Amino acid sequence: MSKIIAVNVKCPECRKSLMDEEYLLHDRPSIKINVEMGNKRGTIRLCSLYGCYDHKSDIDLIEGEIAKFHCPHCNKEITSSEICETCGAKMIPFTLEMGGRVSFCSRSGCTKHYVAFEDISDAIRKFYKEYGYR
Repeated sequence: MSKIIAVNVKCPECRKSLMDEEYLLHDRPSIKINVEMGNKRGTIRLCSLYGCYDHKSDIDLIEGEIAKFHCPHCNKEITSSEICETCGAKMIPFTLEMGGRVSFCSRSGCTKHYVAFEDISDAIRKFYKEYGYR
């Protein structure tokens, strides 16, 4: 039996939650973040289920184009110097509320993403506690 893993994330700059309890995707709170592509700015809501690429945006995202992401609280750009191994675009990191981070590619349509933990033993303990593994 497989478990659904939902991530709860916060801004790596101001540390405020990016979870939108009022806008659900797949019956889970979405991740709300401001998005910029070309000269258009808007809001995007990402599915919080790890491995799901569903999203809703109030601007059209062009396949293959690189987007910029900004925190809806502090308005700082969320970016890193890390480059996607698949397409060469920058990776976008979010801080996991349970510790560690989840990163995804800034290129629209690229599906590269991963989870990384600073303290793996602490993260595994929290993971097992949250998802009920024994």
